[in-house]
Amino acid sequence: MPLKLYNSLTQQKEEFVPREAGKVGMYVCGVTVYDECHLGHARAAVVFDVLYRYLKYLGNDVTYVRNFTDIDDKIIKRSREAGEDWQALTRRYIQSYQQVMGRLDVQAPTHEPLATEHIHEMQELIASLETRDLAYQGGADVFYSVRKFKDYGKLSHKKIDDLEVGSRIDVNEEKEDPLDFVLWKASKPGEPQWESPWGAGRPGWHIECSAMSMKYLGPSFDIHGGGRDLIFPHHENEIAQSEGKTGQPFAKYWLHNGFVNINAEKMSKSLGNIRSMPAILEQWNPEVVRYFLLSSQYASPLDFTDKAMADSEAALVRFYETLQRLQDEPEGQESVGVDFQKILEEGLNDDLNTPHVFGRIFELIRQINRELDSGHHYDQVTKNSILQGLKKVGDVLGVFGADATEFLSQQKQRGLAASALDPAAIEKLIADRKAARSSKDWKQSDAIRDELDAHGVILKDNPDGTTTWTIKT
Repeated sequence: MPLKLYNSLTQQKEEFVPREAGKVGMYVCGVTVYDECHLGHARAAVVFDVLYRYLKYLGNDVTYVRNFTDIDDKIIKRSREAGEDWQALTRRYIQSYQQVMGRLDVQAPTHEPLATEHIHEMQELIASLETRDLAYQGGADVFYSVRKFKDYGKLSHKKIDDLEVGSRIDVNEEKEDPLDFVLWKASKPGEPQWESPWGAGRPGWHIECSAMSMKYLGPSFDIHGGGRDLIFPHHENEIAQSEGKTGQPFAKYWLHNGFVNINAEKMSKSLGNIRSMPAILEQWNPEVVRYFLLSSQYASPLDFTDKAMADSEAALVRFYETLQRLQDEPEGQESVGVDFQKILEEGLNDDLNTPHVFGRIFELIRQINRELDSGHHYDQVTKNSILQGLKKVGDVLGVFGADATEFLSQQKQRGLAASALDPAAIEKLIADRKAARSSKDWKQSDAIRDELDAHGVILKDNPDGTTTWTIKT
């Protein structure tokens, strides 16, 4: 089965065929760096990181561009509120974002351009739109004339007369039409500014991504991605600007990840439920967060709850316990064949269906545990094949790559921090329970298990007579 992706432009799954065989150009809208990145930003980064990895896995040479918007009204406002130089503020949040991405094992894109480093390209694009009668100067600002671009609305699938002013389109008396959006904005006293043919000012938000994507990928490229909230007006306006200049199709495939909700409510500043990634990573292991972000198909909504995170953590604990068990089991004669390539490709070829891949992996985990519990021992060739296959899947998804002993130890320590018992006390109670079981004092044995359970200690009695334990987290 070939790779198929849901194209927002055509509203259907399509076979992915790059414009040039073996080469892929991909642009994903990055963050506006006026605050810490949040779960929505992390979801977009992780989703497109998997696509980036998978396209390379399929043998493509991928040029991946993800920008930073480092000049914007929100940045200016925040710098004033904080009494901090706007450039120092943006540098600080860029650094924080990159640290978060590193902890989430998000691979660095080929290019990470800053808007402020591409002002010249933006000015050239605006001037080109003026010569094509698609841009006009209104007062000290420059606007795009939306109704002069005949295909406006083709991405959002709205008729131009039905469109409403978007959240980042300011109502302005200098506009010829309420839908027109700003390309160049005159700076007020004390604001960042660059000289231009239209006077000192700064670029509008939409022009930034058009200029940067075309600089690094050319006038037409394969994939443009971002969050669903960017379809209108941002991506719609990018198309108008870019195709308005070149007369060529801008991006062939448009991919949009779904929203992240918090306890079934939309994540928004007005509700006060924005969860910053640095804060989340203080509470949860980065791999657990990444697994959670991939636990739903990328285009569907994702609900962040304590239970969902605990379930993700439990799934990874189960995976690493099995991995450790498999590594430690004595060699035997049993063998099993698993087609990991099929597991990976049948899932990801279906519009990056990561939950399908996880489901198949955990079917295998259950099978391994059942067989080991029944006394089967795999031969070394089979063990190596399973371990290498899991690594291959994990390399593409960005999970399953930790050392099993280290991961389980970290999770146990995290659980112990919330427990009143230390490891020595736990081991003593387990030994007492074993003695009670040997003397068939089932009441005492059950009482000890209940005591351990009350402290968050989970016991597992193994077929060989040993008992292992973990901490509820």
